Amino acid sequence: MNPSAPRGRVALPSLGAGVLLALSLPPWGWWPVGLAGAGLFYWRLAGLGPRARLWSGWLAGLGCYGPGLIWARAFNWYGAAVLIALEALFFAAAAVLTPSGRGRALAFVGAGTLAEALRMTWPFGGLPLGGVFLGQADGPLLQLARIGGPLLLTAGVWTGGVGVATLVDGVRSSRIASAGRGASVLVGLGLVVLVAAVAPAGGPALRSITVALVQGGGQRGLSKEDVPPARVFAAQVRATRSLSQERPPPALVLWPEDVIALSQPLRGSAQNRAVAQMARHLHTTFVAGVTEPAGPRSFRNEIVVWAPSGRIVGVFEKVHRVPFGEYVPYRSFISHLADLSAVPTDAIPGHGSGLLSTPAGALGTLVSFEVFYANRSRTSVRAGAELLIVATNTSSYATSQVPTQEVAADAVQAVETGRDLVQAAPTGYSTVVDGRGEVLQRSALGRPQVVRATVALRRGFTPYDHWGDLPVLVGAAVMLAAGWGRSRRARRYSS
Repeated sequence: MNPSAPRGRVALPSLGAGVLLALSLPPWGWWPVGLAGAGLFYWRLAGLGPRARLWSGWLAGLGCYGPGLIWARAFNWYGAAVLIALEALFFAAAAVLTPSGRGRALAFVGAGTLAEALRMTWPFGGLPLGGVFLGQADGPLLQLARIGGPLLLTAGVWTGGVGVATLVDGVRSSRIASAGRGASVLVGLGLVVLVAAVAPAGGPALRSITVALVQGGGQRGLSKEDVPPARVFAAQVRATRSLSQERPPPALVLWPEDVIALSQPLRGSAQNRAVAQMARHLHTTFVAGVTEPAGPRSFRNEIVVWAPSGRIVGVFEKVHRVPFGEYVPYRSFISHLADLSAVPTDAIPGHGSGLLSTPAGALGTLVSFEVFYANRSRTSVRAGAELLIVATNTSSYATSQVPTQEVAADAVQAVETGRDLVQAAPTGYSTVVDGRGEVLQRSALGRPQVVRATVALRRGFTPYDHWGDLPVLVGAAVMLAAGWGRSRRARRYSS
């Protein structure tokens, strides 16, 4: 296709590619659809000039993030539309950076991976939700996270797309060489997946502990202002009472994020005394999410540990805050443009690795939004975490979209660190995931429930624990440069 081809021949395949990528994501997701979407996007970029590639990429981004980020409408329709339009620009940038002729395959994978790396970190700390890697959490490519985290998983999607598109194009046009190249790409990707599947994981289990994930239940789709904190706390207490009949009691009880919401400091509060009493009665390590004021315009979002003695022995403060949810960037300026009454105070950013040393074991702590960020779990594991815990609160979302994407992120986190992972949410999903990414248990949304499990504690490192994202970033940059090098050489020889 030439650069001046009719827009419809660019727009429809581009939008369709993005929609296929979105349909690989939870809650709809079937992982092969993501490879088909990536392949259609790769095919459509062939022969297009820079402006047409920009248009194609932005439309593919709209097709992907329109459905993939539609959960944002729960806060504000206008804000959701702006968010989706801006996020789609990352697809557009990747498309512009992909040459339309020779070198397209290498540059497509490199540019797509680098664009996603940027989207995960910028602006305001990035937004990994809706990322194509989440659509592979129930497929064979998931094991790539063990050696390269979510970025290698992203690169695997783009590589698979190149292989699928090249194979289909070769078969359709009866070009045996082209079909062979596509098949070779897919076989190569499969071999890398096999290597990742047998790469070092978290090592043998040091020991096992029993855990209880307490889900108080309640109606979903309500804001925090709609539900009195006392009601949420009472629901958690009621659900926890069933544990008093267990002998022996669980070694670890995990409550969700923000189920102890206070207007005063935790120490000295009635809620502190109640939880301390439960910890003593069950003779267990008790972990719960607490929010408490830190001044007239700020608050702390914390995970607090009570020992079996009832004494507080650990506190972790959430590091990765949710922009426009837990704080408002440039509040004084944005207050002139929008109503900020729904976010009246800002969460104070925490610090540290997330490691909590508790009587039950060394816990790597992730708070809600942090489960989408690979560096949070990797940092805690390198600091000595033997088990990952996620305290989250997705009650304000009426649909299952964000909770299911969070479960997908749980699986990615477990594989990349080689750790078992447990998650507690007040209305779901509360989950148990093993170190290979298999979701062993998942609660029902909205229902009061206690999820009980036996999980392993480990200290071994995966390749990703050792190396992080740097090898993938370097590899993606090399692929992008090599792709453009081939493109320039081809143009020079043809002139």
